[in-house]
Amino acid sequence: MFIKSKGFILPLFLLLFLDSFAQQNEYLLRFKTPKQLHRFLSYSDTFIPLVSAHRGGPVKGFPENCTATFANSIKYNPTIVETDIALSKDSVLVMMHDNTLDRTTTGTGKIDDYTYQELQQLFLEDNDGNQTPYKIETLDEVLKWGKDKVIYNLDVKKGVPMQMIVDAVRRNKAEAYSVIITYNANQAAEVAILAPDLMISVSARGKEDVERMENLGVKAEKMVAFVGVSEPKPEVYQYLHDRKIACILGTMGNIDKSAAAKGDDLYYKLIENGANILSSDRHIEAGIQLMKYADDKKLKSKHIKIRKI
Repeated sequence: MFIKSKGFILPLFLLLFLDSFAQQNEYLLRFKTPKQLHRFLSYSDTFIPLVSAHRGGPVKGFPENCTATFANSIKYNPTIVETDIALSKDSVLVMMHDNTLDRTTTGTGKIDDYTYQELQQLFLEDNDGNQTPYKIETLDEVLKWGKDKVIYNLDVKKGVPMQMIVDAVRRNKAEAYSVIITYNANQAAEVAILAPDLMISVSARGKEDVERMENLGVKAEKMVAFVGVSEPKPEVYQYLHDRKIACILGTMGNIDKSAAAKGDDLYYKLIENGANILSSDRHIEAGIQLMKYADDKKLKSKHIKIRKI
């Protein structure tokens, strides 16, 4: 992938390395319509591999599920932001992975025991347990921030009505940059009924899973397939790609640990093997390898922009 800058054509991989030190750029994903997003996320031979920053890409000083963290993540590469949505006691959609507040905030106890106003008295902590200046945000705040910056992969926690998520996406006109995560065929079918125009992340490991969802009314062209946290057999990738379904491989956990121990070029190899999106806790390291792959293959997209900050 090449970017024109001040009359010169520079490899995106080189820009990425320069940016890792200066951090003067933002890597943006921009879509005007849901159809543009659908085409971008449909598999083809020219699909640009992307990193999905697990829980938004928390690092030291930047907590999970927070727009400040998302803003930090896009300084390194174009980013799909995987982020988690919970429900407060007074039914406000808030960004939180755990059922309890203990690990990620200065509070304790169950999140649904607190009203939104009570949650605003707390501060988020990073993954080392350090207090940050950031507060628990609402889904509305997150969706407003993400326009023309990222693609969201919205992880809906247990007990949160899908209708509320769809309503929030509609309210914020976020259809062109939102994907809703589902964990089984029935959930996928529910989203397909509520919002037939939205992209859905589905759990699919091959033909049987895809056909089950199709029989329930989920269209293959709206699917992005999560294939698990270990590499599937090559025929799984082949089937999904033949259906033009892009594949998300979860590297958080064992694969990320293996890359850290043996070399980050593992991420490059995973894309060569058939993965298209890597959901990673090491979004910076994985993103560098994915941008190198795109550069080596001379892949480009009008939807990926670089902005000076």
